[in-house]
Amino acid sequence: MGMESSAEAPQPVRVVLNAVGQWIGRLGRIWVEGQIAELNRRGRMAYITLRDPVANVSANVVCPTAVLDAQSPPPEPGARVVVHAKPDFYEPRGRFSLRALEIRHVGLGELLARLEQLRRTLTAEGVFDQARKRPLPFLPNTVGLVCGRDSAAERDVLENGRRRWPAVRFEVRPATVQGERAVREVVAALQDLDAHPEVDVIVIARGGGSLEDLLPFSDEALVRAVAASTTPVVSAIGHEQDAPLLDHVADVRASTPTDAAKRTVPDVGEQLEIVRQLRDRGRRVVQGGLEREFSWLRSVRSRPALADPVREVDRLTEQVVELRDRARRSLTVSLDRSADGLGHTRARLHALSPATTLARGYAIVQREDGSVVRSATDLQEGEELRVRLTEDSLRARVTQIEADGGEDPAPAGTGTTGSGDPAPAETTEGENP
Repeated sequence: MGMESSAEAPQPVRVVLNAVGQWIGRLGRIWVEGQIAELNRRGRMAYITLRDPVANVSANVVCPTAVLDAQSPPPEPGARVVVHAKPDFYEPRGRFSLRALEIRHVGLGELLARLEQLRRTLTAEGVFDQARKRPLPFLPNTVGLVCGRDSAAERDVLENGRRRWPAVRFEVRPATVQGERAVREVVAALQDLDAHPEVDVIVIARGGGSLEDLLPFSDEALVRAVAASTTPVVSAIGHEQDAPLLDHVADVRASTPTDAAKRTVPDVGEQLEIVRQLRDRGRRVVQGGLEREFSWLRSVRSRPALADPVREVDRLTEQVVELRDRARRSLTVSLDRSADGLGHTRARLHALSPATTLARGYAIVQREDGSVVRSATDLQEGEELRVRLTEDSLRARVTQIEADGGEDPAPAGTGTTGSGDPAPAETTEGENP
């Protein structure tokens, strides 16, 4: 704007305001979105205080009543609207305002489109990924609760939680859950509980409402605050059909505040029943195992080897005795056969023995050197001979040698003549064989 001024030469207020008014007057028309906080009708003009949906910022809007009534139904305090306005500066009072040329309700379809665009953006960033969701503790030490002050959602969570587990503790942080302050207060309560050292899980609860009433729980600032929380968060906003973006980023989504209490706090009765069932199942398993082992033991004991062990010993003893007798009989038969064979052999040897021949009356004639005389022609007269008999022997001297005349042979130890008469022999001595 380039106005020169100093402490010695200041510019008057009217000049400054006039310059500001001229600069604002050069601004073009603009569409502005906000929520009507106040609306006052004064004749043909209506004065509106338009607040930002998230930040604590507001602007004054001056609107002819004809423009306001052009909507059906006309906007009321609390309605979310889009205003087509021209910036205006009222120099006498130095007040900035927007002069409304057109006012429109923010339609449901437009809100849903904006929420869908925000959901896609956060999904692309990975804020809603299942991998980042954390499991809830089985029995939390302390449950943090963010809800409206003295609300039905608070009573549902507290009463159902304490009914399920009487010893559970709650840290309640009341916050505005509707309107322009909702996002700021819910985020502050969430961060406070997240920093609490004893809080193991945080529940954000609110009752049902219209889409406009639940818009704070689809705000980007709240969604990112939940994603940055180190404590698991349970979302319990509205009813089953309500699905703000908080449900997507929370670690667990509960359909109602009562369901949030059931998901967060275990039921002591259910847990005791589970313990009883597990104990009964363990007892049945142990008893079944023992019954199987006892049945196996009875089956083993009923077997003949264990039912009457002595019977098996007796059976084996009988086998040993039978084998011993069989071996004895076999040995006896073998010995008898061997004895018979030996007897037969002895008989054959006895029959072939020279002593047997001698016993029948024969004699063996030997020279002095022990050789047997086989023919009388081999002898000489006067030769000393030994005549061996059965029991004893004698010595003789050859006095005459005779040829065999076809007569019976003469007994051993005697000579023969050519006429067959016995040859005289000289006996020198008798000897035992």
